Amino acid sequence: MEQEKHKGDRIAKVMARAGICSRREAERWIAESRVKVNGKVINSPALNIMVSDKVVVDGKVLPSREQTRLFLYHKPPGLVTTHKDEQGRSTVFDELPKNLPRVVSVGRLDLNTEGLLLLTNDGGLSRHLELPDTGWKRKYRVRVNGKVNPTRLASLKSGITVEGVRYKSIEAKLEEQPEGRENAGANSWISITLREGKNREIRRVMEALGLKVTRLIRTDYGPFTLGKMERGAVSEVSIGVMKSHISQYFEDNNITLKRQSDDADKKRTFGRNPEKFKKFSSKTQEKRKNPSNSTRKYKKSDK
Repeated sequence: MEQEKHKGDRIAKVMARAGICSRREAERWIAESRVKVNGKVINSPALNIMVSDKVVVDGKVLPSREQTRLFLYHKPPGLVTTHKDEQGRSTVFDELPKNLPRVVSVGRLDLNTEGLLLLTNDGGLSRHLELPDTGWKRKYRVRVNGKVNPTRLASLKSGITVEGVRYKSIEAKLEEQPEGRENAGANSWISITLREGKNREIRRVMEALGLKVTRLIRTDYGPFTLGKMERGAVSEVSIGVMKSHISQYFEDNNITLKRQSDDADKKRTFGRNPEKFKKFSSKTQEKRKNPSNSTRKYKKSDK
């Protein structure tokens, strides 16, 4: 099949939007000869396909494209952000509610990192949101052991090179210490904001400053915030919020979002406890950004 015969979308992009994998995974599956188009095995993702083309992956017809959906998940520590782990460790996707649709993550969180992780059934959206070009800030709270030097923290705004790897501007600020504590050396909390998030970036940068990370929590990803979500909880982002914050992606990809009927809407809660897995609205987000007791997000024992 010759590419010039098609004016549709790239095969990897179509597979990702169908929600079965990310675009990178689709390209790998194609290289592994797991994909057929109109009965012929393909080995290159450099192929555009039309709606009329029949795509088969691992012997199964590619499902029709689902409406794009986005979820917020409070990842607990001890889970790897992958669909299958070669070491047999528990994964994020093993622990998600069973009636959640097939999703991929927007970027990753390390094994021992906890906090906000975005999930979507649209692999194209996942790729769009994890690129630094999106301009979204990622915010973290970091508990460290060691003597914190506020001046060195402030210098991170100009970037830092660690073992030959250049990290761009990082905003880091020592949080106010609990009342009665004179020494901020044993276990201190630091607020960190960055825009790219390379592999183990925060841990490596803190080590370069002589600090050991003992807890790492992502609290915000762009306009979305963790707030008081319980560990393991899932919230679906409403269509209105997606249109408000990700409109450019839908415009560029000619995607129209349709509001669900009442019956369909009932299926958009997840888990055994419906109150734990709610749809996420703009009002909910505003409450998360401005909680009534914002000065005590975490237990005193965490400090």
